Amino acid sequence: MAVNLDPPSILQPVAGIRLASTAAGIAHQGRDDLALIELCAGTRLAAVFTRNAFCAAPVELARRHLSGVNPRYLLVNSGNANAGTGEPGRRDALACCQELAAVCECQTEEVIPFSTGVIGERLPATRINSSLPRLKSGLSSEGWLDAAQAIMTTDTLPKGVSRSLQIDGRCVTITGIAKGAGMMRPDMATMLAYVATDASLSQTLLEQMLRELVGDSFNSITVDGDTSTNDACVLIATGRSKVRIRHTDTAYHDFYQALAEVMTHLAQAIVRDGEGATKFITVWVKGALSEQEAREVAYTVAHSPLVKTAFYAQDPNWGRLLAAVGRANVERLDMNHVDISLDEVTVFSQGGVDVAYSEQVGQRVMARPEITVGINLHRGEHQAKIWTTDLSGEYVRINAEYRS
Repeated sequence: MAVNLDPPSILQPVAGIRLASTAAGIAHQGRDDLALIELCAGTRLAAVFTRNAFCAAPVELARRHLSGVNPRYLLVNSGNANAGTGEPGRRDALACCQELAAVCECQTEEVIPFSTGVIGERLPATRINSSLPRLKSGLSSEGWLDAAQAIMTTDTLPKGVSRSLQIDGRCVTITGIAKGAGMMRPDMATMLAYVATDASLSQTLLEQMLRELVGDSFNSITVDGDTSTNDACVLIATGRSKVRIRHTDTAYHDFYQALAEVMTHLAQAIVRDGEGATKFITVWVKGALSEQEAREVAYTVAHSPLVKTAFYAQDPNWGRLLAAVGRANVERLDMNHVDISLDEVTVFSQGGVDVAYSEQVGQRVMARPEITVGINLHRGEHQAKIWTTDLSGEYVRINAEYRS
């Protein structure tokens, strides 16, 4: 069960975008597993992908197509990653793009493929291609929630959010959907995210905003420390609201903040729905010499199996936190100057357990579904936040039975 997360009830349409989903029988029977996102002419798109060296065939093809023309269609399947499939996998991905281009009367390069699911199995291109006419006929501006459900794998619920704001007397909408629950450690993670706005942005500004905002959202989450082969985060601007966003505009800050809220919500939703998760944990490191140092400490704590299982057990075993901080790759770290807290409770300070701390107080904090681990290194002015989960037996079961 997701931690303090409900499925979206309504996702606002974005002018210039239509979506559809259908059941293609890729890996599961009786549920939608194929989604299509149609972009109006003139839409601009920016994307970032996994840094895994074994990136999947659709990632390779998506990068190649995006280096050419502006895309018109995004084709997304769940249940099969089409990764580790070599040249046959590349042919399968291309065949689906070619067939959709024929159905939608566009260029093959205007179709961008995305896949998520089991690694190492051939993509059932024939099943996908036979479903494409049905997808096209089902396109609707109201299709966001259905698409969010179609791209799920081990997710327990769809993830999506919308924001609207007034700029120069006109309404600007931002809507996003995402999937992901495990194999989660950015650069990127096993996630797909699609965020769209009807505002108009230059290609340069679109790419800049995506790079900046991904760092503090989708690249600040982890469930299990694994980096997937298929990850992608896409930012889309249709321009249909006729509201132009420029870096020098007074409205830039408001738009940037709304976009940041959407991407942060989606990123945190992935963690809240982490496989087997019972806790949503924020690791907040302050007082570092650099942001990189702060992130190093935060990720070391977030990836510690001993720390994560202590949270699952609701055990305030602060020694595990201390050990994780101490083994982070930080030169000349003086533990006599490090403070560690659980929410409002200081646990460790001045080289030992805090004088006001008691096990009873620590247990009360650990019983909460959401907990912040505060770590102050007292070395500098930089900080970083990472969001993660606990580690339960249910996580082991889900992944042990993933291909069963």
